Amino acid sequence: MRTSTSTTAGRPRSDVTATVFAATLRSVRELGYAGATMDRIAAAAGVAKTTIYRRWPSKGALVVDCLLDAFGPVPLEGASREEVMSSAVHWIAGKIGEPGVGAAFAGVFSDAVSDPALREILSTRLQEPYRLALQEALDEPDHRVLLFIDVVTGTLLHRMGMTGEPMVDADVSALIEMVLGPYR
Repeated sequence: MRTSTSTTAGRPRSDVTATVFAATLRSVRELGYAGATMDRIAAAAGVAKTTIYRRWPSKGALVVDCLLDAFGPVPLEGASREEVMSSAVHWIAGKIGEPGVGAAFAGVFSDAVSDPALREILSTRLQEPYRLALQEALDEPDHRVLLFIDVVTGTLLHRMGMTGEPMVDADVSALIEMVLGPYR
């Protein structure tokens, strides 16, 4: 009597997301945001393109989830509002400086300018959780927290886009001093 053992081909599901996220950031770092197509990301991850499209309807949606994974929760550390804001700025500066992350963020942000569906994903999935966490920690109105996020993130992405390098620590400290003034 012949017995067959069933084996599942491919990677276990739990590893697919992490593998695709790593391949996405690597592809963006190596090829640029525009060059990191879904085909190339799938090839870099060693998965079928259909595997990616079952989870993410577009490259923008994939990159937003990849960024959420890369960023994780914002560490709101400090005894004072200034310390909390300072730690948040250092955190986002560090994250944007990680290989592929700044380019992925800038690319998806740029695409969202002319894509309302992507703008909605970016706003609700990426910005909103951080806005809510900061708003609770800082006890500031919505519009002031959004201004804080816009000024800090915009400045960091602008520097990355203009130089190809993350902002150096001395400039991050100067940015913090500039931004904290209105919140004191």
